[in-house]
Amino acid sequence: MYRLIYVSDARGAAGANLFVLADILGASERNNRRDRLSGVLVQHDGRFLQQLEGARVDLDRLMGRLRVDPRHGDIRVLHDAPIAARTMHWPMAHPPLTPALKAFMIAPDPAIGAARVPEMLREAAAALPAAA
Repeated sequence: MYRLIYVSDARGAAGANLFVLADILGASERNNRRDRLSGVLVQHDGRFLQQLEGARVDLDRLMGRLRVDPRHGDIRVLHDAPIAARTMHWPMAHPPLTPALKAFMIAPDPAIGAARVPEMLREAAAALPAAA
């Protein structure tokens, strides 16, 4: 089991159009269920921030798809390491943005990413219903 966190530039309509974001979230939920991945995606200020958890092979396959997805640019992996157990159980969640997440997404700092982003996402996701 691994946790991977990345930030990317949202290209085109993906950065500002709620319908495009809804399409991304829906497709991600279906694909993540199929691939046994859990994920949390937030979008702000023209950037995506995503945390994914799952098997190494499944995460690598997903990252390969994202690297050629025209809606993502300049993908920067902030954290990629083994974990003992999942901390997120949704196939794809979209929690509300907290002030800490907004500040991080305006100026992503890899040094903060590995240490603080999982905690910031857990705090934001605490308001969401339990995974089905």
